[in-house]
Amino acid sequence: MEQVRLGSSGLRVSRIALGCMSFGDGTRATWALGDEAAEPIFRQAVELGITFWDTANIYGLGTSEEIVGRALKKYTRRDDIVLATKLFQPMHQGPGGGGLSRKAVMEQVDASLARLDTDYIDLYQIHRFDPTTPIEETMEALHDVVKAGKVRYLGASSMWAWQFATMQHAADLNGWTRFISMQDQYSLLHREEEREMFGLLAEQGVGSIPWSPLAGGKVTRPWDDTSTRRSSENRQTDQYGRALYLDSDQQIVAAVERIATERGVPMAQVALAWVLRNPVVSAPIVGSTKPHHLADAVAALDLQLTDDEVTALEEHYVPRLPTYFR
Repeated sequence: MEQVRLGSSGLRVSRIALGCMSFGDGTRATWALGDEAAEPIFRQAVELGITFWDTANIYGLGTSEEIVGRALKKYTRRDDIVLATKLFQPMHQGPGGGGLSRKAVMEQVDASLARLDTDYIDLYQIHRFDPTTPIEETMEALHDVVKAGKVRYLGASSMWAWQFATMQHAADLNGWTRFISMQDQYSLLHREEEREMFGLLAEQGVGSIPWSPLAGGKVTRPWDDTSTRRSSENRQTDQYGRALYLDSDQQIVAAVERIATERGVPMAQVALAWVLRNPVVSAPIVGSTKPHHLADAVAALDLQLTDDEVTALEEHYVPRLPTYFR
């Protein structure tokens, strides 16, 4: 597995990241995998050299972090893994339960450390921008948890480019720790980051670690196919996957299917190879519930698309508002 620097930082991560939203106790999502069901996924990740694991406090309302923490001890060594988690979403109704206030940052980092059963978090990310808290308060609090040794690096996720630039500027003005990564939504069906965010990341030396690089699985199978997570009986529990697709997206999926058939590879490999070719992308985050998910992701590293194939994949894209702002 190739190891790359996350942006211009000194942190090296595997070129594919393991997304851990699929793990939990099942109370918030019927498709979530518990410890036993997740075991083959963690073992496969270790065998494939996927050493960058990403979770969040809100995934499974803390149970994803607990499962990841146990997996760290059972299947690998802590020092061999780059461990990432996030805060922002409400974990409880108290004043420190959510958001990016100083109280929330201090409370939630300690709660994540306890659930992960580790002394430090490699990459601590803000899950969203908090318009109700002064940016300086958030950035100083994040800097303090770094200086306390609880966190090694900072990252952000899913916001407008001007918001990210403002937060970085506050860090620069005050000598606080800057973000080294942006976890943004990016796939063949969601390319809005190409407009402003990717240019900003390139200029600032920040790495992109896209979430949902396969559009929630929509580009991995024919348009009318579905999955357990996308089925109507589970749609209400899938709070993070209600992407609103356009009619034109069907043509994009058809292009993925055609190229995959011609290449003799799964559609997921073609779709992920397209994401990986963007120079700002450090490591796409791939969630896995079946063995072939990670295998396809790793195989995509060796798939080089032709210019004609790229044109076919991109020509039917229609701009849309990112799903996290809908």
